[in-house]
Amino acid sequence: MTHPIPQLPYALESLAPHMSRETLEFHYGKHLQTYVDNLNKLIIHTEYEDMPIEEIIRTAQGGIFNNAAQTWNHGFFFQSLTPFKQEIPARLAQALTENFGSPEAFVQTFSQTALTLFGSGWVWLAADGEGKLQIIPESNAGNPLRQGLKPILTLDVWEHAYYIDYRNRRADYIRAFWEIADWQKMENRLFG
Repeated sequence: MTHPIPQLPYALESLAPHMSRETLEFHYGKHLQTYVDNLNKLIIHTEYEDMPIEEIIRTAQGGIFNNAAQTWNHGFFFQSLTPFKQEIPARLAQALTENFGSPEAFVQTFSQTALTLFGSGWVWLAADGEGKLQIIPESNAGNPLRQGLKPILTLDVWEHAYYIDYRNRRADYIRAFWEIADWQKMENRLFG
């Protein structure tokens, strides 16, 4: 099985000024494409060759895990963005209030977690089997699927995600992320 690059649900320039076309050309078009290409090369003639990517993430180690997880993580991240400013849907707002005190408290805690994650990695909003939400910082290619959790949202805090637009200003990148976060998609993932 060949794993394709996930398609973007928006044009490369449509997230500007929060995320530039140039960032997407490099982050999506080059970084993600490299992970996809590496994954497809690494799994040839292995037990992972015909395995769904989620199962590869749950079971693989080393280079196969890293490239599978980075392929999936990036696809999930890019699918979590929208060019259209959104209000938080009522059911999601209620879930965030039940788990974090308020949607604003969730954004603040998630943002602080992203700001203070040392080095490269991802910050996730994930749900357990009972629907309880938690914020999970993961280094490198980490993914909550390995813990049996359901990903709802992720933020890429590798420098390549923001260096073109924000240089070393991770805090500015995190603030901009909330301007293009797809709250409806988060609600669909949580309750779908």
